[in-house]
Amino acid sequence: MSETQPSTAVINLDVPGHTISKHVYGHFAEHLGHCIYDGIFVGEDSPIPNVRGIRTDVVDALKAIEIPNLRWPGGCFADEYHWRDGVGPRSERPTVVNTHWGDVVEDNSFGTHEFMDLCEQLGTDPYICGNVGSGTVREMADWVEYLTRSGSAPMSELRRTNGREEPWKVPFWGIGNESWGCGGNMRAEYYADLARQYSTYCREHDGNKLYKIAGGANIDDYHWTETLMKTLGDLGCGCNPRHFFDAISLHYYTYPGEWEPKQSATDFDAETYYDTMRSAWQVDELLTRHGNVMDVYDPSKRIGLVLDEWGTWFAVEPGTNPGFLYQQNTIRDALVASVHFDSFHRHADRLVMANIAQTVNVLQAVLLTDGDTLIKTPTYHVFEMNKGHQDAQLLQLSWIGGALPTRTVGNREIPLVSGSASTTAGRALISLSNLDLEASHEVIVDLRGHRVTDVAGRILTAGAVHAHNTADQPDAVVPRSFDVANVTDGRLAIELPAHSLVTLELTLG
Repeated sequence: MSETQPSTAVINLDVPGHTISKHVYGHFAEHLGHCIYDGIFVGEDSPIPNVRGIRTDVVDALKAIEIPNLRWPGGCFADEYHWRDGVGPRSERPTVVNTHWGDVVEDNSFGTHEFMDLCEQLGTDPYICGNVGSGTVREMADWVEYLTRSGSAPMSELRRTNGREEPWKVPFWGIGNESWGCGGNMRAEYYADLARQYSTYCREHDGNKLYKIAGGANIDDYHWTETLMKTLGDLGCGCNPRHFFDAISLHYYTYPGEWEPKQSATDFDAETYYDTMRSAWQVDELLTRHGNVMDVYDPSKRIGLVLDEWGTWFAVEPGTNPGFLYQQNTIRDALVASVHFDSFHRHADRLVMANIAQTVNVLQAVLLTDGDTLIKTPTYHVFEMNKGHQDAQLLQLSWIGGALPTRTVGNREIPLVSGSASTTAGRALISLSNLDLEASHEVIVDLRGHRVTDVAGRILTAGAVHAHNTADQPDAVVPRSFDVANVTDGRLAIELPAHSLVTLELTLG
């Protein structure tokens, strides 16, 4: 049984709030290590089952978690990527050196058409990050035209020559990546003016509405956010009445200790574990404070916040290329993800998109590949268990009647229980995480406003927080059914095991 007093959460099932955008469950695939090559794209001649070179098992796994968008081609790679290198016959595409990630040769066999094919196979929205760091305004404008314009325009004719008759719908466009760092080492003031210029020439063709995302801050650089909000604003003109920007981005990674040296993804002690949880909780503070800055200039919240890089960053697995950022994925990673999603839900009024870094074989990947073997990581299962929150309406989860269990980590007091809830179409989904390494914690959920006719529970945990899935043991960490007592007088009591995520699906009468 729990070693502490129960914590009580009140949920008013009949008071739905903001819609939790499905796009906060977005993904990110960069030309980095084995994310694209071997992870997603193996070529049409590969013995690994594929459709036009794109791995069938990866597509099937990602479709099962209903990924809503996919960001590409970077990351840092985006600001040295020239899209014309990746179109036309593959045998004629030039090679380049990927100076950011491993200093390896990129053959450009996976380019614009292959990426759009991937998005169509997945049924997901493409999010393209354009090259501001080493590109030109015309280059990005031409890419938009190439992808989205019909008729006899120069770029649409080039697209037809390369095998695609009809244009695609491409809603999401990033104007550069990490312009404060690998994307050009710019000052906020310089980037803001440059972003206005690039955005001006990203035109909307044939009804394709562009959702333009300005490259935002790193972690707690609130000056960067304020500069963008002051400079980008609502600046439409008679010839171009749409807003210059629809959102600004933010990047934040979770890691224990200092940025260097990186620590192991699988070999860690209790102190390191809890410090990782401290770092994970910081995302809520960042979303709050960047949102507060945005509120000063945009109280109506027209401009969205996009956390388009988030996840754990640990040391690479021994024996792998340091530039490939390949790391394993344990229960610890899953709990980091659950804390993030709870925060994303709470900030549904401003946060419109988030993208985990990265989808396959890089950092906090949801999938790992080893030849023809596909491994679903614990983080993958968090996405699957939480997918019912996508486009659902937030239900406020209020903790009352006694403090949550907490732990002091460094100079911070962090909660050891996290949760969020949503509702849609006669059902509600509650997600609860226990971050305590050793102790279970009892949570009483006081359900008000609707009769609950059924409760189905699932749990993700393992005997040890270091547990992870491998080719030899692909199901070491998978969701299992979780016995839940019936709702009595509108109250539901749950005993959350140590280091676990529990989801409860309620049928409402």
